[in-house]
Amino acid sequence: MIDRVDPFIGTDVTDLPERTGLAASWWWPKPSIGNTHPGATYPLGMVSACAYSGAYPTGYGKYDLVTEGVPTQLHERQLASGFTHFQQSGTGAIRKYYNYFRVTPMLQPLDALGELWEIDAESAAPGSYSATLASGIRCEVTVGPKSAVHRYTFPSHRDARVVVDFSLGGLSIPFGTTVPLRAHLHAVGPGIAQGEIVVEGAPLAVHVECDTPQWRQMLWYDRRLMPGGTRLDFDYIRPTTLRPFGLMWAGPTEPGQVVELRFGFSLRGVEQARENLYADCGPGPSSFEDRRAATAATWREHLGAISVDSPSTDRQTVFATALYHSLIKPCLAPGESPFWPASGPFAYDIATMWDIYRTQLPLLTTLLPERACELAQALLYISEEEGNLPIGYRMARGADQFSRQGSALAHTFLADLCQLGLGIDWDWALVHMHNDLRRMYGEDFLLRGEVHPISHTLDLAFGYWCTSVVAAQVGDQALVAEFAPLAARWANAFDAATGLLKDSTFYEGGKWNYSFRLVHDMAARIALAGGDDAFVALLDQFFGFGADAVTQPGVRPGIDEMARGYALNRFEGLNNEPDMEAPWSYQYAGRPDRTAEVVHAVVQQQFATGRGGLPGNDDSGGLSSWYVWATLGLFPVAGQNLFLINTPAWRESRIQVGAAAFTIATSGFVEPVPGSPAQYVQSVRLDGAPLERSWLTGTELHRGGLLHIELGPVPSRWGTEIRPPSTSQRPPSPHTGAT
Repeated sequence: MIDRVDPFIGTDVTDLPERTGLAASWWWPKPSIGNTHPGATYPLGMVSACAYSGAYPTGYGKYDLVTEGVPTQLHERQLASGFTHFQQSGTGAIRKYYNYFRVTPMLQPLDALGELWEIDAESAAPGSYSATLASGIRCEVTVGPKSAVHRYTFPSHRDARVVVDFSLGGLSIPFGTTVPLRAHLHAVGPGIAQGEIVVEGAPLAVHVECDTPQWRQMLWYDRRLMPGGTRLDFDYIRPTTLRPFGLMWAGPTEPGQVVELRFGFSLRGVEQARENLYADCGPGPSSFEDRRAATAATWREHLGAISVDSPSTDRQTVFATALYHSLIKPCLAPGESPFWPASGPFAYDIATMWDIYRTQLPLLTTLLPERACELAQALLYISEEEGNLPIGYRMARGADQFSRQGSALAHTFLADLCQLGLGIDWDWALVHMHNDLRRMYGEDFLLRGEVHPISHTLDLAFGYWCTSVVAAQVGDQALVAEFAPLAARWANAFDAATGLLKDSTFYEGGKWNYSFRLVHDMAARIALAGGDDAFVALLDQFFGFGADAVTQPGVRPGIDEMARGYALNRFEGLNNEPDMEAPWSYQYAGRPDRTAEVVHAVVQQQFATGRGGLPGNDDSGGLSSWYVWATLGLFPVAGQNLFLINTPAWRESRIQVGAAAFTIATSGFVEPVPGSPAQYVQSVRLDGAPLERSWLTGTELHRGGLLHIELGPVPSRWGTEIRPPSTSQRPPSPHTGAT
């Protein structure tokens, strides 16, 4: 699988074949670009490294900030002023752009620092990135869990240099710069330096080693060298007083001479940064090849957790890359909390929970349950120390509130872990889950029964249901009884006259986009809309069955253009995440055939190879993980320990679920091609026994087995009678099964 990954997918403006049929009726309000980067990454690791142009939002690429439509270009070609560390993956305007410790190999004087060179001969693979600058310097980077190694191959020159800029952070767009609050830099000895910058309130330390001790080593400030200087200290810095500063090695090079830099990073000081470097890369002086090979091996293991059978190399590439993008974030950094003394789990770049809780976190839970528990414990530490379970959390002081976007989303992740019987101190978790529900919008929810934005009413009601799962696990039946009527308040969000959510404000979408969420009592939800037929009619209208093709927003779309699009009340086609679970709502109304048709249109027409192969922002793997699940023919109902079954896009696939293997095999499968019709489930067998229901429990998936799906060209009766469970009919009960 690793050989099929293309890290360049999603780095450019969306460039998909012209949509036809159902997909042509969907409207994309958000930016038409994946916002990914091709830099070196480690699975769920602290560090990434990539060429830096200063463009939005990762620092890589050619584009300016955009929140709607097609982004405008800052540059005509790929350019770079150096190579930076710590990039977001697929996110949008989240205001933490990182890109710290820029490394620039140069043949020019220091005054030229910051010049943008054209880059050529780019290549990337999981764990490594390389490019050649117009200056003729070949540049390669790789990373470990808490480290990065750079290798530069120089032409002949009398005074080549490698410059590390400690002052740079953020992007080269208005208001995109990150200025260190304070900084310290110390030249420890020949080829060795240490330092720390405090950015967004977080102390980021570095230990750096250069394998050319014969070169001159100098500090610099405001692009002026400081011969003989060994320390730079800034107790406070503000934007108007910032002057660039950093470290430089310089000396003559022979043709093809290689210079290697090794970085260890820590949020707990320079000594721990040094320990992290040696733990990742050994004592040196050279470690590029070993580190690249070790990281590639780790990626090979992670990506090997799922295999798919297809003769199409393009389809394999899209899938492998989606799985790769799904496992980059969040950053798990055990023992690295800079804000409290606990030595246990720590995490950042939970950016952002409303994008990842439905599909990316369930994928993490399925493939890497131990890492999922590590993340859960990190969330609980954050709550204990900072007062709330975060909706977003970056390398910055304090959890991000994101008060408009969502509430109580971590509860969904925790409920899934609890129902699987995974090892968390659930008494401890229950305390923080309960307390968190009463913060932010929670008080209004308790007093008035609903809150606005109205989607928070759904969040909080489900948060109470998820918390009741944990209360049942620990035997607190009083809390289970207390939470039941609060969990039922999801119904307060809906207008019975329309079958949709009440009028309100909405984040990134409208009431149609949020109205088909998989709430925990879908039977009552469908009854509220007037029954199966009325509910399906609403869904058909939303997905554009029988509707005309639409025109997507262009560059800098105007207010009127966007208003006309929003007025369509149409599915966003995975251009964004608010309605990503809506296709599976059909299954609760006995129409798995409709789910098959919508998902087939998305999978076959909204994802492709090439830099423009994503329909919208990947959002820390939120988009890519949807594709992984959808093509497997499974969809997680987050928080409810359910996986809905539908048509897979592969003849056969295999998922390594912890220590067990789960195989999805088919008969009657026809390899899909562009424009081909959907296929429909005819019957299902689980470990040889007929399965009339259209779902699995998480426990069934996690214990492994064989799911055999018979497919055909026309809809069948399968899945039309026995509906997925509604939680009012299945009250929470203590976990009894083993995983």
